[in-house]
Amino acid sequence: MRSLRENLQRANLHLARNYPEPKIVYQQRGTAAGTAWLESNEIRLNPVLLMENQQAFLDEVVPHELAHLLVWKHFGRVAPHGKEWKWMMETVLGVPARRTHQFELHSVRRNTFPYRCGCQQHQLTVRRHNRVLRGETEYRCVRCGEKLRPEPPPLS
Repeated sequence: MRSLRENLQRANLHLARNYPEPKIVYQQRGTAAGTAWLESNEIRLNPVLLMENQQAFLDEVVPHELAHLLVWKHFGRVAPHGKEWKWMMETVLGVPARRTHQFELHSVRRNTFPYRCGCQQHQLTVRRHNRVLRGETEYRCVRCGEKLRPEPPPLS
């Protein structure tokens, strides 16, 4: 809560506003560290990842999600990690604008399915794997842009 309050105070001073303190809920599941719920002014944090990465949550995740809420209140609906969010993170909150975390995910990852692109192996969740199997979507690597393909099962 201290991290949230300090960052909110910094933003309110910089923006000459008095935005209200968001509610923090420890209900985020899966591999996401946190999410910002714009309409309810709420930040949901992953309690497992929080316990395993406490300092990174204070330094990065809380400001990241707070920035989403502040951007929505200050600018309205814009791209989630667009120029407004980047400005809020770097200029207002003084935190590097990184879109994703680098936490170890073994403790929160359930069944995953190996996929491959041109540069690395990926692990897709059951939900994403099933969407690929049903032909509903395809996923691409953010690094090389190549379509992810299911990894063939190992030869026995």
